[in-house]
Amino acid sequence: MSKDLFSRYIWLIDTIKRYGSITREELNMRWKRTQFSNGEALPRRTFYNYRMAIEELFKINIECNPSTFEYYINDGDDHNESVTNWLLNSAAMSNVLSGSREISNRIFLENIPSAREHLSTVIDALKEYHPIKFTYQPFTRINATPDIVIEPYFLKIFKQRWYVTGLNTKEQVIKTYALDRMRDVMLKSETFEIPEDFDAEAYFRDSFGIVFTQGEVKHISIKTDSRQAKYFRALPLHQSQQEVIHDAYSIFYYRLRITPDFVQELLSYGPKLTVLEPPELRAMMVTSLQETLANYGNKQENKPKSPLKDVLL
Repeated sequence: MSKDLFSRYIWLIDTIKRYGSITREELNMRWKRTQFSNGEALPRRTFYNYRMAIEELFKINIECNPSTFEYYINDGDDHNESVTNWLLNSAAMSNVLSGSREISNRIFLENIPSAREHLSTVIDALKEYHPIKFTYQPFTRINATPDIVIEPYFLKIFKQRWYVTGLNTKEQVIKTYALDRMRDVMLKSETFEIPEDFDAEAYFRDSFGIVFTQGEVKHISIKTDSRQAKYFRALPLHQSQQEVIHDAYSIFYYRLRITPDFVQELLSYGPKLTVLEPPELRAMMVTSLQETLANYGNKQENKPKSPLKDVLL
């Protein structure tokens, strides 16, 4: 498929989604303003072909309301909708950036090496139900573990890193692996089936990130100032987030398992955030903060010489 044709699909989906519903006349009016049209309307047959291609590629149905003759997108379930939006946002951003090479020195992006190196292989494994074999080098070990084989159940992106979760066939335990810690990734020829009682959506439903635990789900409340609350409204920490607004602060409520990555996330907000409950989470926060303060004790005899001292003076 040509890049230009793919960009046309993205434009059509994005336009209909932004307007909610739109007639062919309105669509043509906006089409004529694009770089694709040469000032001409979108032919009816071409529009039909684009609709069929979009349904096949993105699993998005562009429907027509027979009473108003307006076109709209028939959304699927919430999870499929979120995946579709992520794909469309990524594709739309790619289209925008590809046409902005003259200012590329003024655009700074986050690097996701795992997506570039192993993502396509893992996606093939998911689509075709093939196990994958790889060598894994976690940060917690000096030596890499060779010949790990998993049956991949699903992918998840978190903090700009891709993770795959699946059944470790040797240990018969469901585990999660970071793609950027893998090497020598290969598809195996055999196939597998995901157990009927496994629910990928529910697996991490009560977790913050990618650390899974069988621990009890807790009711968590945190207090933030009114400024920080705006950021949490715009980008919730978790799908269970609820807010009670007060004059000078907000209290956010969550239903989550307490995991190390969630504690680290809360600590990253410093004094802008206070854990109210549960008591064990408050204790974990206090202990971590005390240990951090201890690292800054006045032990001058152990203080290393700063390599920046001469520069700063």
